[in-house]
Amino acid sequence: MTCLCQVVAFAPRCTPNVLQPISSSSQIPSLNPLHMSADPDDTKKETTWDRITGPKLFKTVTNWQGIHSVPLVPLRIMTGLLMIHHGSEGGIGPANFGTPEFNGFVEYVMTPYFSFLPGSLELWSAVHDYAEFFGGICLALGFLTRPAALSLLVTMMGAVYFHLSAVGAQGFPLGHVSNYSYDFEEPMLYGLIFFMFWFNGAGPLSIDSIIYSNISQEEED
Repeated sequence: MTCLCQVVAFAPRCTPNVLQPISSSSQIPSLNPLHMSADPDDTKKETTWDRITGPKLFKTVTNWQGIHSVPLVPLRIMTGLLMIHHGSEGGIGPANFGTPEFNGFVEYVMTPYFSFLPGSLELWSAVHDYAEFFGGICLALGFLTRPAALSLLVTMMGAVYFHLSAVGAQGFPLGHVSNYSYDFEEPMLYGLIFFMFWFNGAGPLSIDSIIYSNISQEEED
């Protein structure tokens, strides 16, 4: 009898199960009959408005490939086409010796402001025209883009120097001028564009990209 009492005393006590009511704030996900998914990440997709107003508003693109390279195409083509006529003053092609436009460039631009250059100023004027005419064509086609952009950048630096020497900074950045833009403003903007293409290359839809894809031995990421 004593042994039996000891066994009963050491026997585990069974606690009856108590059913707890399930509240509406339970963590069991609810299912939308039109969207049968319990994953909360799938219920909210990023929209175009989210990209404009969300955190990506402050994000800087670090890889100019794919869709991010699309704006480079019209920028490169139009900048190159707009540059061609600057190198063909006085005719259809560049370096039109003997024309009033070419002689005026030598007399009113090269002689007063670039007389420090060695050699013939007419030759330097012709080099300027060739750089802008053929450089503009190459830039628009995306062919030899880096050397073309570099030569165009040099001509724009010369143009900025000329305008700053002739009329100064014109009160930049708060000054107001009669033609609504500073004289050095256009070559400065052109120069920054040429600097970008010299630094980064032609981008998509260019002859350079076709040549590179055929001769490069690097693996694409």
